[in-house]
Amino acid sequence: MIRLFTAIAVPPEIGAPLQARQSGIEGAHWRPLEAFHITLRFIGDVAEPVAADLDEALAEIEAPAFDLELKGAGHFGEGADIHAVWAGVEDQPLLRRLQKANESAARKAELKPETRTYLPHVTLAYLKRPPVPEVGAWIQRHNLLHSPPFHVDRFGLYSSWRTKEGSAYRLEREYPLAD
Repeated sequence: MIRLFTAIAVPPEIGAPLQARQSGIEGAHWRPLEAFHITLRFIGDVAEPVAADLDEALAEIEAPAFDLELKGAGHFGEGADIHAVWAGVEDQPLLRRLQKANESAARKAELKPETRTYLPHVTLAYLKRPPVPEVGAWIQRHNLLHSPPFHVDRFGLYSSWRTKEGSAYRLEREYPLAD
């Protein structure tokens, strides 16, 4: 079994300023620069033959390149169950189109449909029972976050595994977008 997801990597010049925002929440597990990405479709644990079918379906995606901007900040969970803080992604119809193409590829590989509403974001930290006022203060300090635009001309299939420091990712395959 291999744990997979598809995503757009955040370029280092966009990610580096995000690292300056990684403080102010006690016990937060801040993510390293190389882990910054915008998930298109979480796949989960699949057998190698399913991964091969998925790779084949993803390679068939034809979509245009586009520009993205990060905008705003937020969190997942409520109260004691807050489990992540993130940088948001400005709405971009071509991103949503690419996400839907990734969902179609997953279904073509006979994976179950994703039931959660798609909310593009870059996870900056994972949290475990954080001090709620600190999370609120962090969101308030960073809610005006707005990156310069960056060009997206590819997306990738990534594997994921757990380490002592958190999840680690490896790019398994890249898929170009039409420029």
